[in-house]
Amino acid sequence: MTVDPPNLAHLTRRSLAMAVSAVLALGAMFFLPAGTFDYWQAWAYMGVLFVPMLLVLAYLLRRSPDLLARRLQMRERERTQKGVIGFSMIFLLGGFLVPGFDRRWGWSTMPWWVAVAADLLVLLGYAIIFRVFRENQYTARTIQVEQGQQVVSTGPYAVVRHPMYSGILVFYLASPIALGSWWAFLPAVVVLPILVVRILNEEQVLERDLPGYREYKLKTRYRLLPGVW
Repeated sequence: MTVDPPNLAHLTRRSLAMAVSAVLALGAMFFLPAGTFDYWQAWAYMGVLFVPMLLVLAYLLRRSPDLLARRLQMRERERTQKGVIGFSMIFLLGGFLVPGFDRRWGWSTMPWWVAVAADLLVLLGYAIIFRVFRENQYTARTIQVEQGQQVVSTGPYAVVRHPMYSGILVFYLASPIALGSWWAFLPAVVVLPILVVRILNEEQVLERDLPGYREYKLKTRYRLLPGVW
């Protein structure tokens, strides 16, 4: 499948609309359960999340609008991936709703510096994702192989075959702690088996449709975590 050249003005409007929607949605998930705006961990987390996001958005609009257009495609074609996404939404919502209730009822006692350290890990996860964007212009949100796409084996792809998911794993596992909740780590940790299922199915698609991917698998041994898997 190929992506038509994006209309930059339309792409900008759509990107900003999605960013604003994300701010409002996350704000509602944090502050409504908390019952207060006096929740510094949520404010810090949203700053850590959305300030870099806007910078990356500006970068992609200027340097890689085709990549941004791919990232905005949401409709998944692979049946297995549709099931994985639907299942993962339950735990994703749980990981973002529990911290607010935790703040309201005081379930967790966490030193401030632990939450700040987790914010830095969130930034690290996002930095890994951005590095993947710069290395691979075909980093779509959906599982697909486009005409002319080639295997990327440089940069983070020389370390693991799915560095995007490595960044996502760091990002999501650090998020509950950044929000001040030990309990929210329980639904968040389910992201690991979800990513495993997604990766295994994605590799089937890539082996089938992307020339050279089988050879790349022999060269880069690990899928997600160096030295582990």
